[in-house]
Amino acid sequence: MKVLWIEDHEPVRDMLAIAADKAARARVQIDLVLAPTLMEAERRLRLERFDLVVTELTLPDSYDGDMTIARIANMGRHRIAVSSAHADRDKIVATAVRCGCNIAPEPVFKAKLAYNRFIQRPETMLDFFFEQMEAQARPQIAAA
Repeated sequence: MKVLWIEDHEPVRDMLAIAADKAARARVQIDLVLAPTLMEAERRLRLERFDLVVTELTLPDSYDGDMTIARIANMGRHRIAVSSAHADRDKIVATAVRCGCNIAPEPVFKAKLAYNRFIQRPETMLDFFFEQMEAQARPQIAAA
């Protein structure tokens, strides 16, 4: 699975990079690309295809959560997941769902995400990514 994770906090990016390295060593099928800003994420989205984009809502170059999601959604057919400490994350994601955005309907509270578990057991990171994709796969299965 190819994942773009947009995260502006360097310590979190460092933990994710370590987890991705551990996953590669354990042969867990994750290709994780990290971006510190929305502009960098947009550059990557123009050049590469991703299955999933995990994003913070407020970034150094995008303070409006709704606009952050809209810009990411307009860059391709990838699934979006929100991992944020933003107080309005539930409301922003609910609005995106109502607008038909390909987004995981339940945002993740970033402070409770088990980054250390991703490092200790790389398959848990892949499981987390599949959980974010899960609701997207269900309608396709039901339609078949």
